[in-house]
Parts: sequence; C-alpha cells; structure tokens
Amino acid sequence: MSDILGVIGGSGLYEMEGMKNVRTVRVRTPFGDPSDALVIGEIGNRTVAFLPRHGRGHRIPPFQINFRANVYAMKKIGARWLLSLSAVGSMREKIRPGDIVVVDQFFDHTRFRPNTFFSDGVVGHIPFADPVCPSFAEIAYVSARKVVRRTHRGGTYLCMEGPAFSTRAESRIYRNWGVDVIGMTNMPEAKLAREAEICYATLALATDYDCWHESEEDVSIEAILAIIRRNVEHSKQIVREVAGRLPGKGDCGCGETLRYAIITDPKKIPAAARKRLSLLIGKYL
Repeated sequence: MSDILGVIGGSGLYEMEGMKNVRTVRVRTPFGDPSDALVIGEIGNRTVAFLPRHGRGHRIPPFQINFRANVYAMKKIGARWLLSLSAVGSMREKIRPGDIVVVDQFFDHTRFRPNTFFSDGVVGHIPFADPVCPSFAEIAYVSARKVVRRTHRGGTYLCMEGPAFSTRAESRIYRNWGVDVIGMTNMPEAKLAREAEICYATLALATDYDCWHESEEDVSIEAILAIIRRNVEHSKQIVREVAGRLPGKGDCGCGETLRYAIITDPKKIPAAARKRLSLLIGKYL
C-alpha cells in the first residue's frame, strides 16, 4: 500500500456508503498501540485509512490519546496525507457553530503529552513555522466548501490539555491571544505528522462558542454532540471529495522534512533508537 489518504476523526466516519474492499487492520508500533484498529478501504481510485482518534465508543480522553502510535501507524501503512477532522469551540463571532475552519496555525497549550518521536539518544529539529501542508490544506478547503459553504480558509487552533472545558477567564484570554478555534486533540498530532514526513491538514468543525459568548448558552456536552451528529454526513462527503482531488505526485516538500533535521551524529545513535525510528529516518542514515 502507498499514497494512502489517512483520516483521523470520529468513530462514525469509516462507516461510509460506497467504500469498497473494507478491511480492519491492527498495526503494531514501537510506541504502543494506536487508539484502535485502522479501517482501510477504497473510495474511487484512492485507498483511505480511517482511525477513530478516541477509539470506538469514544473511550480515550484527549490527554491519553497515544498520538505517537496513531501517526506512526499511519506512516507504517503508507499514508502520504493525513486529514484531521476535529470538533472545536469557536473563538470568533464570524465562526458560527456548524462552520468549518481549515486551520493553518496552531498554539500548543498542552502540558503532559509526549510530543516528539526524537528522544533517548537521537535529536531532531523540524521546521514548523507553517505547520500544515499548504497544498493539501487547499485541497481540503476546496473540498469542504463544496459541501459546507461556511468554510473559512485559515485560522489558529489553540490546543488545550482538557478534559475540562475552559473557564470564562481562560476563554477571554485565549480570544485576546488572537486564536480562532479551541480544541483538545490536534497537538501534538500535527507536530508528529511533520516529523513523520506526512502531509497534514485539519478541518476544524465548530460546535459552540466556548464560554466567552455572553448571548449564547455555555458549552455543553449535549449541544456539542448534537452538532457533531449533524456533521457526520458532511464529513463523509468531504472525505470523498478530498480522496478524489488528491494528486498523483506533489512538490510540497513534506516528504523530505527530516533531510536536515537530524542533529545527532549517526555513529552515536543507539541501536535501540535506530531500530525504533528506522521507518522515519532510515533513509537518511
């Protein structure tokens, strides 16, 4: 398998009508188990691999997601693109519940999550000024806007630790920081995708106004779930659109992120680290 479109999102996404040759694949990684088995099938001429980020039944909280295993598993099966579908709170009046934001920046406000593949004897520094693949994000934007007209190009996603939602003071401060949406799941996912040399893009699905909006109800699980359920069919349509628009080849540069990122002298990399990261850095050693 190669040139696969990986999709990480809700549990219902892989139950797509018209997907052929569907199979379930369990992937082992040096970083433990992914959130669940991957569901792989064909949509048109494109192989697509789905992974429920929180596991089937939504049993894994954001701070316990094994992000390294999830991204490594996608790399291992041959994913060239990784599309993240994520529920978020809106921090801007113009981004209404039900809107979609094609994120182009992140603010990592998490605290306790392993956020790199490079440790225990190997040091790597990736360029991350522009954290999403611009060409893939454009495909995601065009695809999403065909399904949902209120789709916004660009925006900053603040990733908080969770699992509690923001206090009003936090929400107001985040707005003053200039962020556009807030969520709990896209960091370190985006960072690890860059380290794995996978083109990454996020479709942030706004479900509420967090708690800063004085004229709206405070965020509630019931309200969020209601909008998420309405967005499931939209998400399936968008994935179909993205799968049909992906190019055969690209020149975005995401596939060579690590060419100059490894600082450690190859002769000094421990055998265990070399084995653990061979899928990612083997071609450069």
